[in-house]
Amino acid sequence: MEFQHVSVLLEETIEGLNIRPDGIYVDGTAGGAGHSSQIAKRLSFEQGGRLIAIDKDPDAIQTATQRLAPYPAAQVVDGDFKDIPQILQRLGIPKVDGILLDLGVSSRQLDTAERGFSYHFDSKLDMRMSQHGLSAYDVVNSYPKEELIRILREYGEEKFAVRIACEIVRAREEKPIETTFELVELIKQAYPAAAKRGKGHPAKQNFQAIRIEVNHELDVLERGLDAATRWLNPGGRICVISYHSLEDRIVKNHFKEMSQGCTCPPEIPVCVCGNVPILKVITRKPLVAQPDEVERNPRARSAKIRVAQRL
Repeated sequence: MEFQHVSVLLEETIEGLNIRPDGIYVDGTAGGAGHSSQIAKRLSFEQGGRLIAIDKDPDAIQTATQRLAPYPAAQVVDGDFKDIPQILQRLGIPKVDGILLDLGVSSRQLDTAERGFSYHFDSKLDMRMSQHGLSAYDVVNSYPKEELIRILREYGEEKFAVRIACEIVRAREEKPIETTFELVELIKQAYPAAAKRGKGHPAKQNFQAIRIEVNHELDVLERGLDAATRWLNPGGRICVISYHSLEDRIVKNHFKEMSQGCTCPPEIPVCVCGNVPILKVITRKPLVAQPDEVERNPRARSAKIRVAQRL
C-alpha cells in the first residue's frame, strides 16, 4: 500500500517557517514527506542548507527516505521529536533555523487497517505509532476502570466515560477485547439512544483517547515543544499543526509562557523575577485551512497551525 498523506496547511507552513536556502530545519513528524519535500527543495546543500526529517513510524521512515532521496540536503532519522536535542547532538548540529511538528495520526496510519487506529476497519487493537511498547489491546484489557474513565474523559472529552468504562470492564471479564469492531460495539452499547442520534461517530473521541494514551502523545508534545524552543537559533521559527483542542491548548500555552517577560506584581518597581521572553508569537490566532483545502482534503477541517519565533 502506497503511503498516501495529503500535506495539511502546506502553504501556511512554508510561509511560517520563513525558509532560507542556507538554513537548517527539522521536520519532527516526517510522515509521507509532503512538508519535508517542500522544505528540502528550498534548501541549497552547497550553501550548507540541511533538513533533518524525523519519524518513529517504520512505514513513514521508508517512504520519507525514498521521497527525499532526490534532495541532498535532506536526511531521514528514526526517532521521536521529543528527542530532538539528542538527535541533533548526535548529528553535530548545535542549533537550527526552523522546526515543524505536524501532530496526530497520519492518513496512512488511519487507512492501514492492520494498524488498528481506525474504527472504520475491523482489525486487532493496536494504535502504536512506533510498533513498540504498550498497545491499545493492553490499555483496554488491563487498565483499571478508574484509569479508563480518566483517559476517556481527559483525552477524549467523553461525556459517557463512566458508562463506556463499565461496559469494557464487564465485557473483558468474559473474554479479552481483541478487535476494533468489538470495542466499537461496546462503545455503541454504552451510549444512550438519544446520544447516538447526535453528530459524529460514538467511537471517534474514544479511539482518540486510547491512541493518545498508547503513544503518550500529550507528554511527548510538551517535551518536544520545550526541546524545540531551546534548539532554535535567534530568529528561528517553530510551526505546530494540531488537530484537536487538547494539542492546540498545549501549544498555545507553551507559546504564551515562553513569550512572557517579567511577571512581578505591578507594585514592585524593579524586576526581581528575572523572566525574559524567549519566543515571539507570530500567529496571535491559529491559522486554519481554507474552504477549498477542506474540500480537497476533509481531514484538514480540524487542523490549526501556530507559529512562534525565537528571540
